[in-house]
Amino acid sequence: MKIQSIELKNFRNYHNLKLEFDGETNIFYGDNAQGKTNILEALYLSGTTKSHKSSKDRDMIFFGEEESHIRIFVEKKEIFYRIDMHLRKNKTKGIAINGIPIRKASELFGILNFVFFSPEDLGIIKEGPSERRRFLDMVLCQLDRVYLHELAKYNKVVAQRNRLLKDLSFHPDLQDTLDIWDSQLTEYGKRIIKNRKKFTEKLNEIIFEIHGHLTGGREKLQVIYEKDTEDEALEEAVLQNRERDLKLKITTTGPHRDDLLFLADGIDIRKFGSQGQQRTAALSLKLSEIEMVKQIIKDTPVLLLDDVLSELDNNRQNYLLDRIHDIQTMITCTGLDEFVNHQFSVNKVFRVIEGSVLCEN
Repeated sequence: MKIQSIELKNFRNYHNLKLEFDGETNIFYGDNAQGKTNILEALYLSGTTKSHKSSKDRDMIFFGEEESHIRIFVEKKEIFYRIDMHLRKNKTKGIAINGIPIRKASELFGILNFVFFSPEDLGIIKEGPSERRRFLDMVLCQLDRVYLHELAKYNKVVAQRNRLLKDLSFHPDLQDTLDIWDSQLTEYGKRIIKNRKKFTEKLNEIIFEIHGHLTGGREKLQVIYEKDTEDEALEEAVLQNRERDLKLKITTTGPHRDDLLFLADGIDIRKFGSQGQQRTAALSLKLSEIEMVKQIIKDTPVLLLDDVLSELDNNRQNYLLDRIHDIQTMITCTGLDEFVNHQFSVNKVFRVIEGSVLCEN
């Protein structure tokens, strides 16, 4: 899987930009706040329909403009795709594949698979459960359209149920309709739990070896899926907690409250691990994501590294760079010293200055 080129119009700080990429390593360097990350954001958006920053469409449009356009050309297993995406301030985004508009964003998933790694991801272990659920969901949604559909349905059901719980204070006669939402919450929730369980089992097979190499065999890392409720017990749990939900006016049971537990030699490193342990576990997690995607899609994902190397020590830098030699990679950084020092092969270099991108090859 390779991205051949990208064209941006009125995206973030780019009025017009056209870039052709190398099939291996592409580096964007320059000072901070020049627009390096915006290029990675546009790529990720074009394959997943979402910003890695969770930004809204209108926030990504060049100031003073009404819409933005992203176009990328992709080669995947000798099949070529053109993906067009229009962002509009007051309308939903428009997406077309090879010039044909698609009705559902889910139709885009599967053409491209991205692994995005930013300094914020180094905190995924110690941050709140929502960050770890987001990691789970973003990987699974890229790999499984059915999961994407079921997650969207589930989130909609939870939102509707929460709205009803609040409305019941003024319209108690609507309480019978809770049964409908509870049934749908159970239906989609069970499927989500089963998929997350399978994902975690697969993740453990991969992360054990990677983390062992990163720590020189000193630590054994295990990832445990902390389910709020077992899938077979979800229906009963929702019913049992109904009175609590009515009192709190929010849905307190279901996979939207799941978490991941990281154990290093049996110790919960979310709570008791050092910053070094947490960072190493986060790096292991992202490297495992790369390997998992490769195994499932029988192809390589596109790796987006947003100023991560500066956050890692020499050993972790070396290990990361050694693992990505066969993957098309887009890297942002403030300088090229890390790559020179590690004698890392760089195929194409771009210098980014205030929204202008210069190819220096």
